[in-house]
Amino acid sequence: MANSLSPPAQPDHSFKRVAILFAGGPAPSANAVISAAAASFLRADVEVIGIKHGYSSLADFDAAEPLVEGTDFIKLTHPVLGRTRNAQGIMIGTARTNPGKHITCPADLEDPEKSAPLKRVYEALSSIGIDALISIGGDDTLKTANKFKLYQEVNETEKNIPVVHLPKTIDNDYHGIDFTFGFFTAVDFLATEIRNLIYDAEATQSYFLTETMGRSAGWLSYGAAIAGEASLVISVEDVMAGYLVEEEFTNDSGETMTRQCMDMDRVSERIVKTMLARESEGKQYGVIVVAEGLAEYLPFSYVEGVSRDDHGHINISQVNLYSILSHAVQKKYTEKTGGTRAVKGLQLGYESRCAKPHAFDAMLGSQLGVGAFRALAEKNLNGVMVSISGQLDLHYEPFEKLVDPKTLVTVVRYIDTDSDFHRLARFLETHVND
Repeated sequence: MANSLSPPAQPDHSFKRVAILFAGGPAPSANAVISAAAASFLRADVEVIGIKHGYSSLADFDAAEPLVEGTDFIKLTHPVLGRTRNAQGIMIGTARTNPGKHITCPADLEDPEKSAPLKRVYEALSSIGIDALISIGGDDTLKTANKFKLYQEVNETEKNIPVVHLPKTIDNDYHGIDFTFGFFTAVDFLATEIRNLIYDAEATQSYFLTETMGRSAGWLSYGAAIAGEASLVISVEDVMAGYLVEEEFTNDSGETMTRQCMDMDRVSERIVKTMLARESEGKQYGVIVVAEGLAEYLPFSYVEGVSRDDHGHINISQVNLYSILSHAVQKKYTEKTGGTRAVKGLQLGYESRCAKPHAFDAMLGSQLGVGAFRALAEKNLNGVMVSISGQLDLHYEPFEKLVDPKTLVTVVRYIDTDSDFHRLARFLETHVND
């Protein structure tokens, strides 16, 4: 039996230089992930390169203009990594550039024009001698990592650059892992803000309607509402479960189309019911939490002309969901009671993305970083997402289990509205017959 204090045996691998890339929105403990991954490889005598600002420089690579150290990438050395595991921010920056945005099915990988950005990524990494890529990001970045792997296989590139992905999103809407790093830090930060707003609401006998991040699912909104003692939380899952109606609209080409959208009248009425139930208990105040993803379900008149990013997501900052809903609720309250109640809308989110990481997120992030090393150097894996369950136990999910092989898109992990987690929020809220 090996001595438990003995150092682990050196893995058998041929890596000389690996790259770490972070893409998408920031998340607490990003530096714990980067630092732990980089330190693991450095201790195995592998040089580590941090690609700056996601895929930005790689997707625009031109062999005539080589990547520049300090501008396009940095060397992650032991001095650079010193005491960074609990540091805020992202030491290598991030961006939302999507080199795989034109790839919508496997056949597109054979199209030179559609796959050109992925080709440039491959050539850029090859130009600086990268032997393996560690991708850190959300589900969109996971899709890109998978496409990069498939591009090499389909085009039989001269050298294979294996890729391992580490799941990142404060939204926690990832299949293949229970909780993503930064989620609990973000929840706690937002919950603190909600509790502060409750005192303000009580003093002024008013309501706050707060929009939190959570583009596709309500994990963050529900976590913040539960921990922050909010009066009510409404997320995408709730609207999908019974608050959708069909609407007709005219697209840019003048065609009449149909889509499902949120029933604004019923949603605002549901919120007012909570307000009236609280009033019956002598509470003239409260905080309502809604997930930003509800913006995708607003009637067409609210989102017409709103731009979308490289991944096809609506630009939520242009919508002002919190303002739209707060006005609708005030109107519905007057309609129901003949009186008035101030409902102040505000957005919470960006403040939480680079908050000081909690110990759990620092541990979780560190284990994911180490998992990247173990997947690549110890297990010689390619095309896997590092995952954690139980007591920070590592396991590895193949891309094929997480990405649809025909459409190359990932599937959102929604909150199960029959789950005990969802029931917890409903149980803690003021009882309303809906």
